[in-house]
Amino acid sequence: MHLELTDDQEFFRATTRKFLEAEVPVSTVRALYDTADGFDRGWWARGAELGWTSMFVPESLGGGCLSGRPVADLAIVAEECGRLVSPGPLVPVNVVALALADASEQGRLFPPLEEALTGLLSGGSIASWALAEPEGRWELSDVAATLTVGPDELRLDGVKAYVESASVADHFLVTARDEDGHSQVLVPSGAAGVTVSSARSIDMTRRFGTVRFDGVRLPVTHLVGERGSAAGVVGRQLAVAICLQCAEMCGAADRTLEATLDYGRERFAFGRPIVSFQAIKHRVADMTVRLEGSKAVTDALAESIDSDSADLELLASVAKAYVGETCLDVVDDCVQITGGIGVTWEHDIHLYSRRALVDRAVYGAPEEHKEKLLQLMVQAEEVRS
Repeated sequence: MHLELTDDQEFFRATTRKFLEAEVPVSTVRALYDTADGFDRGWWARGAELGWTSMFVPESLGGGCLSGRPVADLAIVAEECGRLVSPGPLVPVNVVALALADASEQGRLFPPLEEALTGLLSGGSIASWALAEPEGRWELSDVAATLTVGPDELRLDGVKAYVESASVADHFLVTARDEDGHSQVLVPSGAAGVTVSSARSIDMTRRFGTVRFDGVRLPVTHLVGERGSAAGVVGRQLAVAICLQCAEMCGAADRTLEATLDYGRERFAFGRPIVSFQAIKHRVADMTVRLEGSKAVTDALAESIDSDSADLELLASVAKAYVGETCLDVVDDCVQITGGIGVTWEHDIHLYSRRALVDRAVYGAPEEHKEKLLQLMVQAEEVRS
């Protein structure tokens, strides 16, 4: 990220990078590939102590951020995680923390929600966001899960797909339809009627799963926010998730380009380092320009969310459409420059290619966001006319 960092933010970035390099270097990421969870809970708790899960939470509840701009502060962590393809559910945990913090502002942080938030802040518990459904998109219009709310009890039915860290999550923030529109509910993973089917992805450490909710009954105190109010908050939650994801992709692409340049300085052909050849120079220049553009649009999205801009939904789709495509292209170009070694198990670049491929798809592929941008533009034109 090319934010103009304060001294505190610069120190925070340096601390985060030092922690990641010491605790989860790329060699550790490789070792985690064969584990069921993909990350260590003890390590995650230490990350929470550094403030990774507290940015959206008010100080009165034990949270707080560095600059008063929580998305910009958290994007620093996301970028550093991208540089080392780090494990851990940074994005979904913070989306859930954001939802619970918003509920507290509405005076609706009931005991079950407050207890869950305390666990997220300490790193002692994990939560994930369950929005998308099988064969669906990350849009409210595709949500088919149903929520029936009574005077004292609610019932949840449906299936959610692509849920990150599903097998280790202690809570799921579930978005569902009800008679008033859409609502969100926090569901303990151990509740009766909850079934998790875990699966690996091509990412070395990131795990996803499908979660089925069959007649799950909970007290109404598990509602997150006002009933029927999800339509007003899911857009912001998705924008936050996309912004952190884009920051991570920028970090991954940046580090991949650095590693490729190091390789090019050491790889000789015809008595010269290959980076000295004009064709390679032009290619690196093109990648650098596109990467800087990705950082700029991610910065703009972070600023939009922190300032509660009316354009944040539009900017979120712009960011994912551009960064999701560009950063994967940069990583792929680096694979080509490094030759066949870039796709071998022994070389680290394939780790970044795996992460970039997954990030491109989660929270909507660039093609989906381009389509959404077209719809938003048409709607804006209809309003003007």
